[in-house]
Amino acid sequence: MKQHVVQSGDTLNTIAKQYYVDVRRAKDIARANGIKNPNQIKVGWRLVLPNVSPPQTISATSPAKPKPQPASKHKTEGIRITESQLAEIMKTTAEMTQYCEAVNTCLQHYNINTPLRAAHFLAQIAHESGGFRYLEENLNYSANALKSMFGKYFKDDRLASDYARQPHKIANRVYANRMGNGNERSGDGWRYRGRGLIQLTGKTYYSQYADDRQVDVVQTPNLVASDPMLATDVAGWYWDSRALNQYADNDDMRAITKRINGGHHGLKDRQFYLNRAKNALGV
Repeated sequence: MKQHVVQSGDTLNTIAKQYYVDVRRAKDIARANGIKNPNQIKVGWRLVLPNVSPPQTISATSPAKPKPQPASKHKTEGIRITESQLAEIMKTTAEMTQYCEAVNTCLQHYNINTPLRAAHFLAQIAHESGGFRYLEENLNYSANALKSMFGKYFKDDRLASDYARQPHKIANRVYANRMGNGNERSGDGWRYRGRGLIQLTGKTYYSQYADDRQVDVVQTPNLVASDPMLATDVAGWYWDSRALNQYADNDDMRAITKRINGGHHGLKDRQFYLNRAKNALGV
């Protein structure tokens, strides 16, 4: 049986990615080696790499850890999006092939199983990610933008100027002491900044997702922005956690946007994508 000697910087997630191309295999490695705390492995440990079949992860035919879904008037007949349909909706230079599989897996797992539900989901992730082009939060703000958007944290010109165009510092200030993050010096604000097609933000939500989906994004949060399957699944998880299918069934874009955005920012763009999605899916 193949083994791996732990090197400096290794985590169970990176080892799983290296040998199985699937970070979700980390739990198999932990189980095979009797590791109770996957966050505490030591350099020099010789780990057995189990030759087991892939776990039931975010798969279109075998969804992992099914969750109760809100009651719906629709039957669960399911829907699949083709690559050409996805490209028609997004109209972007992003690579569609890798996202097509991820989207279909997500639709299956989170019961986004009618053309109308899928149209609303696709419209929201299209707006939030700029058509799959942006998988993590852009915090490169000018001083004026900081005062406009985060006036609570930047109340004068001097302070705003001190932080301007420094994304690390900005994130650590505006996300400090909330959403499960530590203080500004902890670095949690930057570490757990927004990532994914609907952005996962804050240590609390990274931890909740990790617990629900058995993917250790707390220790390796960058995976959410680097793995298209994870980036998409995070969006589905958020959608499901807010029971947004019921609003999609009512064709209520404003209600969905409110629960994703906290307001109605970008409503015109979201409507633009919704119209495209409905047209592509024949709604």
